[in-house]
Amino acid sequence: MTGHGRLQGQVALVVGGANGIGRAVVERFVAEGARVGVLDVDPEALRAFGDEHPDRVVVVGGDARDPEAHARCLQATEEAFGPVDTCVANAGIHDMWARVEEVPVEDLVPAFHELFDVDVLGHLLCARTAAASLRRTRGSLIFTASSSSRYAGGGGALYVAAKHAVVGLMRQLAYELAPDVRVNAVAPGATATGLAGLSESGVGRGRLDDRPEFLDRIAATVPLGFVADPADHASLYVLLASRSEAPFLTGTVIPSDGGMDVRRSGRHRTVHAPARPGA
Repeated sequence: MTGHGRLQGQVALVVGGANGIGRAVVERFVAEGARVGVLDVDPEALRAFGDEHPDRVVVVGGDARDPEAHARCLQATEEAFGPVDTCVANAGIHDMWARVEEVPVEDLVPAFHELFDVDVLGHLLCARTAAASLRRTRGSLIFTASSSSRYAGGGGALYVAAKHAVVGLMRQLAYELAPDVRVNAVAPGATATGLAGLSESGVGRGRLDDRPEFLDRIAATVPLGFVADPADHASLYVLLASRSEAPFLTGTVIPSDGGMDVRRSGRHRTVHAPARPGA
């Protein structure tokens, strides 16, 4: 798309942008006219991305826990495309619903550090690295939170605590970076992605897409009756990145969870799971 996108002329940086929701956000940003730098730990997905969008996307391999990786991605993005207008902190892992009483004590500390380092420290490093650039462009910082930042049960104790911390970090940064930078979050609910579990401890291993029957059970608890695709959330990131559409929005979490508040209020009872729109 050239000349007509909602993000025409903007430059974005997406951390954790090669798979799942991050990839959908990058694809949508490109379709809306942005040029995008992508940091991700998955080299094969990055290679494919770079081949698909050679003129619109620059890719950098690296771990969201590594300050140098963030610095390299920012530098590569700005050298290729110019000053960054929007930064999306999206990297994350899941604990696969590991219940705290079932985690051996000797595994709890390394599991905590692995999950919090990726899901919280990664967002903090993204913000710290991009802050000066975003101040110059009076840009937007967007965090991927989760419905688990608002409710229990979407993961185990580690994941739910980390996502609550992401929202606290977002709100504090909205305060600290004002008035120059708008800071907000999107909180996706149940989504069919390859979100990975922990890999450096004996806790919470696996991937969400290894459990299709579990996603079917989740769909039956969602008031709208289906599990989201990653692209179902992408327009919300476009909204928050847009200076014209969200100029007065900061410190806000936008839920995209199929109606969790309805379920919790008792106003909904699942009778069947209807087909998703357009199916």
